[in-house]
Amino acid sequence: MATHQISVTVNGEAHAAEVESRTLLVHLIRDDLRLTGTHIGCDTTHCGACTVLLDGKPTKSCTVLAVQADGTEIATVEGLAGADGMHALQEGFWEKHGLQCGFCTPGMLMTGAALLEENPNPSEAEIREAISGNLCRCTGYVNIVKAVQYAAEKMGAAAETANAATDGEDS
Repeated sequence: MATHQISVTVNGEAHAAEVESRTLLVHLIRDDLRLTGTHIGCDTTHCGACTVLLDGKPTKSCTVLAVQADGTEIATVEGLAGADGMHALQEGFWEKHGLQCGFCTPGMLMTGAALLEENPNPSEAEIREAISGNLCRCTGYVNIVKAVQYAAEKMGAAAETANAATDGEDS
């Protein structure tokens, strides 16, 4: 089997790997890099449990070849939390009970993070549209939507506080 030398940046850290032509990105992430937060649910793009951000875009890593990711920046659920602790989305899932079994949660979190990056104040309909490619077999989505709304509110409040502090310095 042919192999290829690739380079990717995952959660801000550069990695080089030699992969077979048929290696899926999800297997590079889980097996080679040992980042097991990205789940494998279906291998057919139906469930979204393997969703990562590939150059900022939510991508189902079970149908992307690792060689296709060469030179890209990948964000996984392990990279979502910052030095200050949980990301607002992670906190939202905790506070609003946005998970039950937790299997879909990494994909939901990454999809939600991409949505909030693009649209910091999404409507319920926009949240539901964004997560429509991620299946949850337990929750019925109500609390997942509430969790994303919670994160949007928290992130919006933090941005307002930062802007007020900056405006005060300019005066």
